[in-house]
Amino acid sequence: QVQLVESGGGSVQAGGSLRLSCAASGYTYSTYCMGWFRQAPGKEREEVALIFVAGGSTHYADSVKGRFTISQDKAKNTLYQQMNRLKPEETAMYYCASSTDSYSSDYTRPESFPYWGQGTQVTVSS
Repeated sequence: QVQLVESGGGSVQAGGSLRLSCAASGYTYSTYCMGWFRQAPGKEREEVALIFVAGGSTHYADSVKGRFTISQDKAKNTLYQQMNRLKPEETAMYYCASSTDSYSSDYTRPESFPYWGQGTQVTVSS
């Protein structure tokens, strides 16, 4: 089992920045991929950014490329997401997710992740 706890959400004006953190505990030894997803009211959960733990390669949703940065601190078992130039339409609950297997063909899909945090709210006002 893996436990994930997000922090760092809050309210910010459009154009502002926030840094999210996700502390992982439990059976993190074999983590293959971690990601940030978000879900706005009435919308489906969507991928924001992914990181493949072993090699550090990343993937970003087109809408956040150049503004968001996903990173990890393996020693602290912590995942981060720096979010710059935030937009009102990015108001959502942001979730951290983790997978310990490499069998999925598409890690941009939430279904590829068995472990989830409780979420942290990000509100961007115009």
